[in-house]
Amino acid sequence: MKYSLSEFLAHAIALEREAQERYHELADMMEAHLNFDTAKVFRDMVRFSQMHGDEIAERAKHVELRKLNSWEFRWRVSHEVGDDDGVDYLMTPYHALEYARENEIRGMNYYQTAAEKSQDAEVRRLGKEFADEEKEHVEALDLLIEKTPRP
Repeated sequence: MKYSLSEFLAHAIALEREAQERYHELADMMEAHLNFDTAKVFRDMVRFSQMHGDEIAERAKHVELRKLNSWEFRWRVSHEVGDDDGVDYLMTPYHALEYARENEIRGMNYYQTAAEKSQDAEVRRLGKEFADEEKEHVEALDLLIEKTPRP
């Protein structure tokens, strides 16, 4: 990964926005099927993704970011939003939390890889910082999963 700081931040913001949109879609799907408890989990994830994206955007406000096209996203294999495997309208809050945890791990791995492979010192620093934040999200989800009844 040969990210410039500008490119790294643009991708990080796009990653968080994509997660926010996906969680919003999932919450809507759950509500359409009257699965309100699981919809609430996804609505919470929408807010968390929005907050994280806003934090990154705030850090990037003095950096000129290039608008990325959808085909330029570099996390096709390792991104923060899972595919439709394991998602259905009958999933429980426990399943939704597990799904979110897997996504946070993918995000953490993405940032960690950027930190390890970048030649740019600031990208390495921010990549590590963002990976650490994603690790905190995983740990918070672990606590929620422990408290959530298994189906």
